[in-house]
Amino acid sequence: MTAPTRRRVTRHLAIGGLAALLTLLAVTDLEGQRRRGRGGGGFGDDLAAYQQYNTPYTGEFTFVRLYYRGGWGWNPGWSHDWPVAERNFAEIMDALTTIGPRRGGGNVLAMDDPDLFKFPIAYLSEPGGWTMNQVEADNLGNYLRKGGFLIIDDMGGMRDLNRTREGLNILLPGLLLVRLDDSHPIFDSFFHLEQENIEMPHPYRGGVASYWGVFEDNDPEGRLMVIVNHDNDIGDYMEWSDRGFVPIALSNEAYKLGVNYVVYALTH
Repeated sequence: MTAPTRRRVTRHLAIGGLAALLTLLAVTDLEGQRRRGRGGGGFGDDLAAYQQYNTPYTGEFTFVRLYYRGGWGWNPGWSHDWPVAERNFAEIMDALTTIGPRRGGGNVLAMDDPDLFKFPIAYLSEPGGWTMNQVEADNLGNYLRKGGFLIIDDMGGMRDLNRTREGLNILLPGLLLVRLDDSHPIFDSFFHLEQENIEMPHPYRGGVASYWGVFEDNDPEGRLMVIVNHDNDIGDYMEWSDRGFVPIALSNEAYKLGVNYVVYALTH
């Protein structure tokens, strides 16, 4: 079987099998869910409490969630959907790809943590509450310039988009945040996604999702360093995908986006 044929078969099986996989996720790691709760967070701004579940670097692909100070008490925005979204996402990636992710969750790192450079992809939730000092900005900015990839998720409205743009201007001065459409390779890196697939509604705010990116050297043909899910929350779709609180069809699209992001980042 040739590589292109394998890719087509993999896509066909993946698209047809996601719903069944989500059903299986409902019965996994129930003790972990009881211990750490659902809905994300639970430890407020106590970074060490989250990091007690981190695992040492092994070379496996590991989901990394970025911590920032501030938020909403026991459930700060950066922690929303932790740890269930990353656990469910790892199960999907393990079933559909040869990446071999670390299953069972992910790591939480501060933006100024030198360990961030060990991991190729980082995830930032709720940029409407995003804060950072200069040391954090310098470290995260260097991470992106050296090849790291950032996914920004769980946001809606112009306030959040403008706040995100301000933060990115601090991280990557002079680089522009531009809108993407389905012609960009990130939407065809594993699953072939068209505009109708990616224009999904935010799970609880409504509206139509749009996608924004930052390119290295402002070159739209070059490496995409950051992707922003505006008016979308794929983390929420992933977290609740095994409980019937969100439509399976939309959870499937969220997982497809997530898998595409990882495959793109690992190959660019």
